[in-house]
Amino acid sequence: MISVILAGGKGLRLWPESRQSHPKQLCKFVGNRSMLDHTIDRLIKVGSRRIIIITSDDLMSSVQSLVQKRPDAELIDILGEPVGKNTAPAVGMALAQCLNETDEVMGIFPADHHILDVQAFEESVQRAIQAAQQGCVATIGITPNRPETGYGYIEKTKWEIASLDNVYQVNSFCEKPDLNIAQNYINSGSHMWNAGIYIAQTRTLLEEFARYLPDIYENILKGPDGYLSSYAHLPEISLDYGIAERSHRMAVVPANFGWCDLGSWNALEDLYDLDEYRNVICGDDVVALDSRNCLIKQSDKSIVLFGVDHLLVVETGDVIFITERSRAQDVRSVVETLHQLNRQDLL
Repeated sequence: MISVILAGGKGLRLWPESRQSHPKQLCKFVGNRSMLDHTIDRLIKVGSRRIIIITSDDLMSSVQSLVQKRPDAELIDILGEPVGKNTAPAVGMALAQCLNETDEVMGIFPADHHILDVQAFEESVQRAIQAAQQGCVATIGITPNRPETGYGYIEKTKWEIASLDNVYQVNSFCEKPDLNIAQNYINSGSHMWNAGIYIAQTRTLLEEFARYLPDIYENILKGPDGYLSSYAHLPEISLDYGIAERSHRMAVVPANFGWCDLGSWNALEDLYDLDEYRNVICGDDVVALDSRNCLIKQSDKSIVLFGVDHLLVVETGDVIFITERSRAQDVRSVVETLHQLNRQDLL
């Protein structure tokens, strides 16, 4: 399998740990390795013979520095987007590199997800590869354990794909719901979280681009250099909207491998054990006294909490950020305000 890692995101909701020059895929939220390193490690374990990282031109040097330190660097290519155009043009850049490898299976993976059970992840990817070899565009749906309003959902049908066990036809893709609809999705038993993973033969992807995104497809046929020179003129559209929600070849593999989309600070609750007062403590020098339901990310300075509830506290050495945990999804607006205030030193 050729694995494509989409690593151009900004991670605004994880400020101040995630910054313009060091976004979340390069941050170390789990252990002493970056999210991008963890992603590469997993894809090597599932048998990727080649990895293509798509990032922004601004992050090229940082990603190159990370990759050069890896023992498997010779398996990894890094491609830079001159301008962000969402995921469909980014995948088109990888396809332009692989025009002569139409029988290969290509997997498309985000760079900023964390997975607890790598063996179960590998088994799910292998089922998706089998579906891809039958001409499907396979995605992986995460079995939900709560009515989550921050994720999109995939609705499966009751029909399995040909002779493949536990691989289903997709009925629909669903937007991020409100709480009542999310609860209905959980109750239905047919809805799964959309992990944004797609696996298909290169030939299949090219055919779907030709059918649904012909403007991008025509430029893919120009090859790597021609595609890059046309990049600024490509439509800005996601792979989800451009192809997945329109294709009749979609299949979904239901999976449960301890998946976490690090989309906001509250997601760390899925990765760390809670203390007896339901605090999430990430760091070696935190004292939480008579404090409950807080999330603390500590780096350099000692942090002492006393008599507080439901706070988010992030310390990065140069910034201390404090807000209510209920506002974790609104951190993006803080970054936007800092831009307006021209506080580049904080961005």
